[in-house]
Amino acid sequence: MNDKIAVIGAGMMGGAIIKSLIKGNYGGKITAVDVVPKKLQELQTLGIEVSSDNHSAAKDADIIFLVVKPGDVGKVLKELAQEIKGKLLISVAATIPLSFLCKNASEAKIARIMPNLCALVQASYTAYCCSENVTPQDKEKIKILLDMMGVCEEVDEKYMDAITAVSGSGPGYMSIIVEALTYAGLKVGLPRNIALKAAAQTVMGTGKLIVELNEDPAKIKDMTTTPGGTTIEAIYQIEQSQIRPAMIRAIEEATKKSQLIREKLSLA
Repeated sequence: MNDKIAVIGAGMMGGAIIKSLIKGNYGGKITAVDVVPKKLQELQTLGIEVSSDNHSAAKDADIIFLVVKPGDVGKVLKELAQEIKGKLLISVAATIPLSFLCKNASEAKIARIMPNLCALVQASYTAYCCSENVTPQDKEKIKILLDMMGVCEEVDEKYMDAITAVSGSGPGYMSIIVEALTYAGLKVGLPRNIALKAAAQTVMGTGKLIVELNEDPAKIKDMTTTPGGTTIEAIYQIEQSQIRPAMIRAIEEATKKSQLIREKLSLA
């Protein structure tokens, strides 16, 4: 696959997508587009072509990643109406539904995706859904690109708000867990660098166990718990903290927030 790609919006997420494509040895030309020169400097040192001109980059591209703020999507699509005709447009804008994208880019083939920041290290979970005019060949291209970011899965669009809450924002929650484990390590006397590395690797490894063994998290918990041991003592203390309902409430509120943002933008 060597289609020419333009990534419009080279901020944190746009940069993560580009870096994942580089690490995946993508064979086609990649152009990063942003109006802020500072955001393009690092990407340019990685050998990526950079531009501040949305029009020329989109015109030259076969596939366009749209990585702008939700409130800017409509404006950018109208500006690029001619340049994106008949092309594959992949929107990374949270909350923006396919109906709005199709209305403002009716002649493009559109995919809506929700990755997360873990794309920086090719470990994102990326959900995607597509407009009706996206062909099986287009979907194969989408999957190839998203697989370079980690793992991907096509889903019904009705799940995208919940996925935004669970995995799109997920690195933020997991960072709190890692930070808490790190401070706990400090409390019991571990050097900071050892506590942090042990915490981060354990969280990462647990996720890998669940995915690769296809096991329920409860089974992993049971596998590490022995009668009268250290794990059951710690689990007893954790369960007193009501961490489960706190996490559930957090995801519920994040999902509602995603819906609210869309309503405020009059996109519902």
